[in-house]
Amino acid sequence: MSVADPALAERISAYLKATQGRETRVVGLERIYGGASRETWRVTLEEGGASRGFILRRDPPSSLIDTERTTEFAAYRAFHKTVVPVPEALALEQDETWLERPFFLMEEVVNAGPASVLQSEPYGEHAGAIGAQFFGILGEIAGADPRALGLDWTAPAADACWSAELDKWEKVIDEDEREPQPIARAAIRWLRRNPPPPAQKISVVHGDYRTGNFLFAGDRIAAILDWEMAHLGDPLEDLGWALDPLWSHDNPARPAGMCARADAIAHWEKASGLKADPAALRWWDMFASLKGLAIWISAAAEVHDGTNTDTVNAFSGWYCLAYHNQVIATRLQEDAA
Repeated sequence: MSVADPALAERISAYLKATQGRETRVVGLERIYGGASRETWRVTLEEGGASRGFILRRDPPSSLIDTERTTEFAAYRAFHKTVVPVPEALALEQDETWLERPFFLMEEVVNAGPASVLQSEPYGEHAGAIGAQFFGILGEIAGADPRALGLDWTAPAADACWSAELDKWEKVIDEDEREPQPIARAAIRWLRRNPPPPAQKISVVHGDYRTGNFLFAGDRIAAILDWEMAHLGDPLEDLGWALDPLWSHDNPARPAGMCARADAIAHWEKASGLKADPAALRWWDMFASLKGLAIWISAAAEVHDGTNTDTVNAFSGWYCLAYHNQVIATRLQEDAA
């Protein structure tokens, strides 16, 4: 095992000793790259002659999208030991003196890993089985009762879910565009002119439910990760995002690289007990790509301004931005035909 940052390792050991009375030693510390809203580290501790792994999620010096760590921690806590597989959230620390920035710890899910959205066949022969679970689990999230889960987050009115989210992401574009974004502006106009029906239910919305944000082993999904954008809203928001063609860019006929769109929707409806109204989902499909544009515009701004030059941001501000511009342009053209 290697320790990528010895100073950070010492501080983690000191934190665990002071707050939990644990005589431990960090014998492995590895940065897990890929996310832009939190730093993720794999931590291996030696304690009493045995080793144990944890995942550390720490606020970065500069974040692509502002998110609240307490929300992410609460989501993990709420869904742990439900039918939605998530790792156990162990400790949340707001005091910046320990590791320079706030962080939380959660259990490590072993013998499972994520798929890359850049793989053409990320699940191989297990695509159908993974797809049934992926969209079924999303349905379980949609069908869950936020209050029963202990989540007291502020909820929009059923007829205001769409406008609250559109306002939020339009503001991101307003603040972060470094050059004109005519396709994004055209999408915003279309979305405001064609509002969806009110949400059939106020649900927990994961916010970033997609390929790359869950762990799997063979034909089994082991954990749903990256809840940093979770909130309450229209459950079709998550479905539209999960179905977005970017997550299966080489074969849009199989959303998320798993199964046919009709099958994906059927799995979601069965698990959630809700209906994916085609007109409503059409709006949330367009919104998903606009939300994507906002995120990629922010990524490009981080690189442009030199505040976060991670290669993930550079790629997002180049490839993903161009991809979603094309998706939206095509959808707008089809709507006008």
